[in-house]
Amino acid sequence: MTQLYSVEEVAALLGLHVKTVRGYVRDGRLDAVRIGRQYRIGADALEAFTGRTVTPPRDGPAVEVSSVIQIDDVDRALADRVSTLVTSSVGGAAQDDGRMRVETAYDQERSRMKIIVLGGPESTAELLRLVAALVGDRS
Repeated sequence: MTQLYSVEEVAALLGLHVKTVRGYVRDGRLDAVRIGRQYRIGADALEAFTGRTVTPPRDGPAVEVSSVIQIDDVDRALADRVSTLVTSSVGGAAQDDGRMRVETAYDQERSRMKIIVLGGPESTAELLRLVAALVGDRS
């Protein structure tokens, strides 16, 4: 049996307004079944509509990690290199639903760099390993 979603759930999954989803159903662009006074959209219909696999909402609580990485005695060239590699690696983070966010800042006066990381545990751990490898490489 296929998973059925309410209009509200589909709107949340797609980042759309509920009225937009209802309009798609009424126009026939999104297949749905009417049960009582409400529409139900099957996972297969939703996948056909979006062209991608549907990831159902999590049953349990979401886990997010907040980290601040401070690197002392770093020059501008290394800070730029670390910043570029870290931000480019975040774009490819498929783990944790791709919800990772990273900000970098360099204080030239103190020769200090800070990296602020918000994301899931797996992708954060991977990013921390990357930073350790980049900074630990200094000679």
